[in-house]
Amino acid sequence: MATLTIKNLPDEIYAALSAVAKRNRRSINGEAIVQLEQGLKRSELDATALLAQIRRDRNKLAAKGVHLTDKLLAEGKRHRV
Repeated sequence: MATLTIKNLPDEIYAALSAVAKRNRRSINGEAIVQLEQGLKRSELDATALLAQIRRDRNKLAAKGVHLTDKLLAEGKRHRV
């Protein structure tokens, strides 16, 4: 197994990690591993789900005859709140 050293870890993050580790009856190292695993899984799932939703929305628009072009996207960005 690899070893990871984290330099310049802010005190607030260390304190939060320590508190969560204590609540979960884990070492700080063990809690860090669990948090990293969960964060990586979450970001992977979020990206996959987001892409799937974009594809569904794009297909719905295309079925209505709406096709997004660079011109329409640029115009939408200008009118964004």
